[in-house]
Amino acid sequence: MSSAPRLKLLSREQAILEFNRRVLAQAQREDVPLLERLRYICIVSSNLDEFFEVRFADVLEASRTPGTGIDRQYLADVAKEAHQLVDDQYQIFNDVVGPALREAGIYILNHAHRNEAQRDWVADFFHRQVRPLLVPIGLDPSHPFPQVANKTLNFIVRLSGRDAFGRDNDIAIVRIPRVLPRVIKLPPEISDGKQCFVLLSSVIRSHLGELFAGREMQAFSQFRLTRDSDIDVDEDDVTDLRQALRSKMSTRQFGQSVRLEVVFNCPKDLSDFLLEQFGLDEQALYQVNGPVNLVRLTQLIDQADADPLRFANYQAGWPQTLPQAGMFEHLRHQDCLLHHPFESFDAVVAFLREAVYDPDVLAIKQTIYRTGSESVLMDLLLEAVRRGKEVLAVVELKARFDEEANINWAERLEALGAQVVYGIVGLKTHAKMMLVTRREGNRLRRYAHLSTGNYNPKTARLYTDVGYLTSNAEITADVDMVFQQLSSLTHQKSTRHLLLAPFSMQSHLIRTIKRVAEAAQAGQPARIVLKLNSLTDEPLIGALLEAGQAGVSIDLIVRGACILPPGVPGLSENIRVRSIVGRMLEHTRVLYFRWGPGDDDEVLYLSSADWMNRNMTRRIEAAWPVRDAALRQRVIDECLVPYLLDHRDAWRQLGDGRYERVSQDGVSAQQALMARFRALI
Repeated sequence: MSSAPRLKLLSREQAILEFNRRVLAQAQREDVPLLERLRYICIVSSNLDEFFEVRFADVLEASRTPGTGIDRQYLADVAKEAHQLVDDQYQIFNDVVGPALREAGIYILNHAHRNEAQRDWVADFFHRQVRPLLVPIGLDPSHPFPQVANKTLNFIVRLSGRDAFGRDNDIAIVRIPRVLPRVIKLPPEISDGKQCFVLLSSVIRSHLGELFAGREMQAFSQFRLTRDSDIDVDEDDVTDLRQALRSKMSTRQFGQSVRLEVVFNCPKDLSDFLLEQFGLDEQALYQVNGPVNLVRLTQLIDQADADPLRFANYQAGWPQTLPQAGMFEHLRHQDCLLHHPFESFDAVVAFLREAVYDPDVLAIKQTIYRTGSESVLMDLLLEAVRRGKEVLAVVELKARFDEEANINWAERLEALGAQVVYGIVGLKTHAKMMLVTRREGNRLRRYAHLSTGNYNPKTARLYTDVGYLTSNAEITADVDMVFQQLSSLTHQKSTRHLLLAPFSMQSHLIRTIKRVAEAAQAGQPARIVLKLNSLTDEPLIGALLEAGQAGVSIDLIVRGACILPPGVPGLSENIRVRSIVGRMLEHTRVLYFRWGPGDDDEVLYLSSADWMNRNMTRRIEAAWPVRDAALRQRVIDECLVPYLLDHRDAWRQLGDGRYERVSQDGVSAQQALMARFRALI
């Protein structure tokens, strides 16, 4: 790559934090309903938890290894950005969203703001529901500092006087049980016509002294510890991955310490004591001006009686191009595109249900990545086994934070007689595929569903994704080959149409980008438009840079982390990067390439893969071409053009990695698509 090395790529960690800044900005938008603004604040907290549990934990580990290029200064720079983001988050909560909630009649009452009747109710709640579950631990040589599980809420207390045994140990720890609700709604009769809530931490704080009879509290603080939560299993050294993962899950709660959160007025001696106990330095300390762990306020959103303060309900309709029965007959003649959540995911469920109950269907194969602990799709697979169909489930046991749910589904399927495999050692199976084999006369015909998103009906209502139903013999043969390889582990013929990672996908995409670059150099129309969740793979970035320098017009719609700095003169001036942050989580991956003026001089792929190194080299991923011209145009019209024209939810990336909002007064792509599909119902 000739010129690519001259352009310094952006920091991936800072790119992730920049994405969360864009999410946080949603909390300041007056055109977003108030409770949804609070939800965005909660989402940032949840995202930051995962950032520290996974990404920053890996960075800390890498910093201990020479030659990684990650030094103390880099860690300090990332920590500074994270601290500023957290400070901004609490400032928006305290100064913007909190006052707006009170103006709307929704109050979070601390002890000082509760009247006598409310204090009496809280006291009664504490003694009946909370106190019996609290176990304060005084520290001494026989009571060492207790194990603190990941993301649990605790109090640290400094006491005066001597304990019941005449000793002067002055530190105690109180762990808050996870079984207790974090947000409690007060009864209407003591709420003065408002909706009043109290936080569990406030309830306990008001009565904390009662746990230490005969002693006086001198100081106290809430605290919460974030630990490394990645499960590390040496797959080359285990005979049963499922059992190894199950045994490891119990230790996830007690991984390496990464971050310590305390309240802003926590005395320094207590925070220093905690930092020492957890082996953390000062930059790992986050002093927050408000409730520790804002994500728990989602319980307030759920309990509040205030529908006008939420997004209006959107009821997705049935896809216009797909019948509700007789799908196989329909798909024999034409492919079908499903655009979620604008079109109902019920169509995917119905496709599988029709396959399960059709006596002519002989076999069903499906990948399972994130399907949830409760899943109508998994229930249908179980029913398929009961009905005597051949069922192959490729279950990814290493789907982060979904390991337990996936293990449970795997065990239930196996118990009934399904064939269950766990993918490939060292790789995650991230491709989303379903294959149905049906007897039709004297032949067998295959039907496939491919998707950019997971087989999860819940997230399918919140994430934008595209599903594709087809009976095309060449595509379904490719899909069958992938399943054969995942189950048998034997060499298979190369796929004819599917791009597969970690095999052909990256190299094929680089060749396609170079083909577009050559067209630009020859004076032919040359265009690349990509819609991705993340762009961090350096070989692909290098190819894009070279294409841009060759004159290719490149638009990148990247929701999250993008480390390619656009618009740098002489290096990336033909590349534009925008990010869409709206009501739905953008999850669709669309790859469009044009290298000439003819109808055949373009290709469009849908894909399960982001353009990250892990997707290209350490995961089983699939991208497939949309060969039907009408469906290809539909993808362009629904998944690309509206997002390039978005002037409400769009952000423009600058050359230094920062983002600026494109506009606040224009059209939202998501809203336009909701209106379009709502009109079709």
